[in-house]
Amino acid sequence: MYKKIYIFRHGESTFNKLKKFTGWLDADLTEKGVKDAKKIAKKLKDKNIDVAFHSSLKRSIKTLNEVLKYHKNVEKILDNRIIERNYGVLQGKTHSWYVKTEGEKDYNVLVKKKSLPELKGYEKKDYIKRLGEAKLHLVRRSYSIPPPQGESIKDVEKRVLSFIKDLLKFIEKNKVDVAISAHGNSMRPFRRYFEKLTVKEMMSLENPWDDYFEYKVKIK
Repeated sequence: MYKKIYIFRHGESTFNKLKKFTGWLDADLTEKGVKDAKKIAKKLKDKNIDVAFHSSLKRSIKTLNEVLKYHKNVEKILDNRIIERNYGVLQGKTHSWYVKTEGEKDYNVLVKKKSLPELKGYEKKDYIKRLGEAKLHLVRRSYSIPPPQGESIKDVEKRVLSFIKDLLKFIEKNKVDVAISAHGNSMRPFRRYFEKLTVKEMMSLENPWDDYFEYKVKIK
């Protein structure tokens, strides 16, 4: 016998739209985000769902509520092991702010160390941008490097694997199909586990706002 797991990311949030580091801040869904959630809901309307898991953040809860409009008598369980990655001091800051701030910082260090001649005009602006974008890619796509006072994806994976371990026991014991209203970064290790991905493959994932992933769990 098999039971099913349906996992999905919340719809677009206000911070997603503004390209801000969101993390544990409680950003709401945008108008598009509500539409994203409704798309997921329609795709799952004919699936059986007995139990649904969500984080404490409203974007997770509101997305799940849209999904459950098509389902009755579903038990809802809060578990913050599936919450978004904590971006520490970067939470609430825009990606563009980070690119400019870190780019200028690294540029000044290179000039001071005489590793780079002082540039002018567009050439300087472009160089700073490229330095900052490299730093942004590192903080967003590095597996083991956390932002200041935040979590690395490795840290997130540790708590998500703990959740998966308990989830599989829960499904086996209760013989249920489950839905999980997760977040972009908490979905990475979840997908890595069930799709048997490498760290590199996991870090290259772009999880959609308007779709779901389905996994089968064999039970006795």
